[in-house]
Amino acid sequence: MASTLDSAPRRRSVLWTAEHRLTTIALLLVVTLVAFENMGVATAMPTLVADLHGLSLYSWPFTIFLISSVVATVLSGRLGDRRGPAPALLAGPVLFAVGLVVAGTATGMPMFLLGRALQGFGSGLLLVSVSLLIALTFTDQERPVIYAANAAAWVLPAVIGPSVAGVVTVSIGWRWVFLGLVPLVVVGVTMLAVVVRRLPAHSPSVDGRRAGVVQAIIAALGVAALTWAAQHQSLLALAYGTAGLVALGYALRTLLPTGTLSSRPGLPTVVASRALIAGAYAGMEAYLPLTMSAVHGYSPALAGLPLTITALGWSAASAAQGRFLNWSREASLRTGFWLVAAGLAGFGLVSQPWFPAWPAFVACAVGGAGMGIAMPAISVLLLRYSPEGERGFNTSAMQLADWVGSALLIGLGGVLLGVAGSVLDPSPAMALLTVALVALALLGVRLTGRWPSKV
Repeated sequence: MASTLDSAPRRRSVLWTAEHRLTTIALLLVVTLVAFENMGVATAMPTLVADLHGLSLYSWPFTIFLISSVVATVLSGRLGDRRGPAPALLAGPVLFAVGLVVAGTATGMPMFLLGRALQGFGSGLLLVSVSLLIALTFTDQERPVIYAANAAAWVLPAVIGPSVAGVVTVSIGWRWVFLGLVPLVVVGVTMLAVVVRRLPAHSPSVDGRRAGVVQAIIAALGVAALTWAAQHQSLLALAYGTAGLVALGYALRTLLPTGTLSSRPGLPTVVASRALIAGAYAGMEAYLPLTMSAVHGYSPALAGLPLTITALGWSAASAAQGRFLNWSREASLRTGFWLVAAGLAGFGLVSQPWFPAWPAFVACAVGGAGMGIAMPAISVLLLRYSPEGERGFNTSAMQLADWVGSALLIGLGGVLLGVAGSVLDPSPAMALLTVALVALALLGVRLTGRWPSKV
């Protein structure tokens, strides 16, 4: 194996060689645009739902985006194994752009929700097909570099996306938060069309045991039921939340690789790790602004500032791991879990009124660094452990595990707020939530210490 010094010149140029340059630019452009929409829409949401007389449906633009994304992710994986990444790679951003137009021209909440569903569907198609394109275009040793660039593409939207969306909403109207991205998406699609023409011929998978769209819909509805039940606690919510959990468990048996729920060493551990680390960190991110505001008196504008530090730490650590192509990705994943556990523990301390607020910035820097190291490692290991004909299924399973883990842990925080605290006094609930989140991160440390001797 080449030394780190030997690989340095190739590492610096790998994204911008004649072979990779157009692919790199196209991928980073569409990822950045999806990230801008993802980060900015929450800022515009209060204004737009009021304008469309949909305050009673406030959570549904987010919920329907999630549901359609889950279905599209599974469909994209199935399509990718059968026909390669090209169909979803082109259809994803096109549907995303159509969704932007529909949402931006909506005259009522039903039309706006349709736009959000199209955006979610396009985003789900795109996420899986991008991973498959990376698998075809970059070697195993080169992939950490493109994953580092992909993480960097989320930083600018994370830092300025909410502010830009706020300025646009106030100055020219919330519709341009959506419509303003459409021309750039068209440019990205045009570039991807050229990239697709260069792809090698695809050898279709003939494995008929893979789950289909029906199971994906069941899983999506299960996640939606659990999320809604966590937000609207009652005996009725408990009933349909339980039904959603049962439906989700049934669907995951076929939507995830065999052995994922027991974290069998190898590919199942990779997918389970994504659920654990993404869910644990999302559980913290969802309630950190509330903690900074309710416990420490931060203004709404400043309460989310530690999350910007998360984005910066994430990107910096991701860039660092991309500079060392010979790092063990298994060891990197375990290190990421340790750092996330430390960051989550810091969140638990900050959530208490007797502890100062400023360590939240340190906790987010540490936790963000852990995510920046762990997430590229998971993506690299997933492709390394996946037979070529199953990369689509396994990539969709990884993304599904991310969404399900995040939804369950955010929902757990909502339940704890209802039974052990309140929005005005979240400290007791956040203490309990932190125990669960840190325990999951430490479970990840344990699981990622076991790997097959051969890949």
